[in-house]
Amino acid sequence: MTTTPGRTSAVLHFSKMHGAGNDFVVLDLRHAPEPAPAVCRALADRHTGVGCDLILGVKAPRTAAAVASYVIWTAEGAPSQQCGNGARCVAAWVLRAGLARGPRFALDSPLATHAVDVLDESSFRIAMGVPRFGPEQIPVSGFDGERDLYEADLGGGLRPRFAAVSMGNPHAVIEVDDVDAAPVARVGLALQNSRVLPPTVNVGFAEVAARDRVRLRVYEYGAGETLACGSGACAAAAVLIRRGRVDRLVHVAQSGGELHIGWPDAAAEISLTGPAAFTYEGQFPHGYLQQHP
Repeated sequence: MTTTPGRTSAVLHFSKMHGAGNDFVVLDLRHAPEPAPAVCRALADRHTGVGCDLILGVKAPRTAAAVASYVIWTAEGAPSQQCGNGARCVAAWVLRAGLARGPRFALDSPLATHAVDVLDESSFRIAMGVPRFGPEQIPVSGFDGERDLYEADLGGGLRPRFAAVSMGNPHAVIEVDDVDAAPVARVGLALQNSRVLPPTVNVGFAEVAARDRVRLRVYEYGAGETLACGSGACAAAAVLIRRGRVDRLVHVAQSGGELHIGWPDAAAEISLTGPAAFTYEGQFPHGYLQQHP
């Protein structure tokens, strides 16, 4: 965001990006204030704004190891803690901006510092942290301890059985026989509105197609069903690997494309590999920020 001499309003510059169809508005906030929630909502609106699943803001690094940090907001303007597809887009953004060089660097997310491997100019591998299954870490309420599968009575005949895991943000994973027929919106929204899981939970529906391949749909917090969810792919892979359903290197196919997940062992960080693409650059006219305080 910059100001022009003689004007009192600001210009909001942005990059539109996507990772496997999961789309973002990326803002350079290294020398600019964070957008207000109303600005985030206006940016995310697919009719009157740019349109996106999430807003990402690039800032100066918080740690000596990182080249930059980033913050995340939902389409509703609420802060978020984790986004694997967004992390790859930030990696591509800082590489193009000249903030990073070489095949390996690090980024500070809202939660941690993540190692980034540059596979080529549009493909990146991100270290996403160690999956956490403790019910207090997710959190899951109403149970006396960790379970392989939880069951919740959501009313209306809905009693989904789900695994729960934190990737820095909460995830519920439901294994299904046919992901195309899964009641994604109905069950996803019901779990988000339940008291069993926090309203920020992302709900994944996973079909095991082979030992090395999973088909996945995810109902995301703040966005509904998206074309891809990076942290959701990690969550589904972690749950299925832990249960012995798939191998430790697994391809996760979603509507927007395929992501590749590796988890060498239970104590290791899980890795997420996939594309990041620039769609276009733009700016909003003078007065836009004042219209959305």
